[in-house]
Amino acid sequence: MATDTPTITADTARHVLWGYGSEGGAEPGTFTKHVMAAISSADVANRAILSRAYPGLYMAIQIARSDPDGIAKLQRIAAGQTGPLSCHCGDFAGPFDLQGRCETCVEAAA
Repeated sequence: MATDTPTITADTARHVLWGYGSEGGAEPGTFTKHVMAAISSADVANRAILSRAYPGLYMAIQIARSDPDGIAKLQRIAAGQTGPLSCHCGDFAGPFDLQGRCETCVEAAA
């Protein structure tokens, strides 16, 4: 399954969880804190630049910010659980878009 969907590592998930004051979080280094702050406060044009430079971190912040189950998803990633995200079709392997759809379902909907 080829896709451009970024991977969110366990460390990235823990850093974003820390940023949201959530259980399972771990304080990132100074640079990562600054990047997280920049992503969160950037205008649309600069957010697009940051999303290309730091795709996993950007996606993790977007999931935490916009997905009602985002914090729980990041907690599962941080804990190293397999299949942290899943699609309604039952795909647990991923990758998934920000709505939790697998690539096959995204293509079918297009």
